[in-house]
Amino acid sequence: MKHLILGAGPAGVIAAETIRKHAPHDEIVIVGDEPEPPYSRMAIPYLLIGNVGESGTHLRHTDGHFAALRIEMRRGRARTLDSAARTVTLDDGSVLPYDRLLVATGSSPMQVPIPGIDSPGVHPCWTLEDARAIQQRAVQGARVLQMGAGFIGCIIMEALASRGVELTVVEMGDRMVPRMMGPTAGGMIKDWCQTKGVRVHTGTKVEAIEPVAGGQALKVRLSSGETLEVDLVISATGVKPNIGFLQGSGVATRLGVLTDVHLQSNLPGVFAAGDCAEAFDKVTGTTIVSAIQPNAADQAYVAAMNMIGRPTELKQVTQINVLDTLGLISTSFGDWEGDPEGQHVELTDRAAGRHLSLQFKGDVMIGCNSIGWTNHVGVMRGLVEGRIPLGPWKDTLLHDPTQLMPAYLARAQAQDQRGLVAA
Repeated sequence: MKHLILGAGPAGVIAAETIRKHAPHDEIVIVGDEPEPPYSRMAIPYLLIGNVGESGTHLRHTDGHFAALRIEMRRGRARTLDSAARTVTLDDGSVLPYDRLLVATGSSPMQVPIPGIDSPGVHPCWTLEDARAIQQRAVQGARVLQMGAGFIGCIIMEALASRGVELTVVEMGDRMVPRMMGPTAGGMIKDWCQTKGVRVHTGTKVEAIEPVAGGQALKVRLSSGETLEVDLVISATGVKPNIGFLQGSGVATRLGVLTDVHLQSNLPGVFAAGDCAEAFDKVTGTTIVSAIQPNAADQAYVAAMNMIGRPTELKQVTQINVLDTLGLISTSFGDWEGDPEGQHVELTDRAAGRHLSLQFKGDVMIGCNSIGWTNHVGVMRGLVEGRIPLGPWKDTLLHDPTQLMPAYLARAQAQDQRGLVAA
């Protein structure tokens, strides 16, 4: 059996290792499009902070790791998929056959279509090559402008602030992390960042970037009418799945590759995992792209097991973000925006830097936002992911959302007891 894995990130590596563990004689090829050893993008901010060197970003640290597992590493990028012939053509023209294919191509930064976006000194923060370029310019006292204040943007912002730069963040949304936090929480994160010396412009766009004659500086014009002169521009305006090469292949896609609970696409033998997979979530009954590394790992394992003929189902697609923004801890779980027919409750103490927003559908808590509630992270996740019926505890939480812990203990324990009786 020949397994072809497109993508050398966490999903691709975990899938390959899983296949090798359970199918010692199968052929495995991983195709990656960067000259680096497989590495974790989530480690790049720690590289910028200085907590790790480049080798610290690598997914595996033993020399010859993949060769020892008889996993062939190829450099290239998929150009087309011929599902009838079961071949993938790479950008160099080479054609690779497969019996089972895993699309684990991840995602790429979205480029905002503004004048000057390709100027020297404008970089995403996505690859080790990007990190090297940023390190050269983001020195102590450098003027840095970052476009985007989403989840990834806030992680990058933390790394830049640690380098002692003069940082300005521009976010076109009406608040920071708009795809993770509601208006109150997003506004609180903005206020917190500004107390830490970061200038934040929300509801604002970068309209143009222009190199300054005679130097490396850049002029950045904002939609507010303000013009800033900076030494570096970071583009952190979101990412999109790398699925363009699948056009015309017959593989069903929407935001990502549509898969079932086995991580198989609509075509036999073609699987997907990680950022590029729009996986079916049994809990909600919908397909979800949730581009976090725990999902990549879970999906890679499930896909790999099914690729070698061992039926395995994905339990759920985790929708969880825990963010540390310059020391302020915020969380987002599940359907944090709520259900139109459901109920919700909010509790905010700005002076204490605490906020809690709970969303319900029937007597189940389907999502939540929090700031400063670090002791309740596990409880919030358990209630949302467990879809635990709250019964009368829902009314208790609507009246006093701080009662999360006793509500969880009471209802989870009751659920466990029912399971024991049923067993």
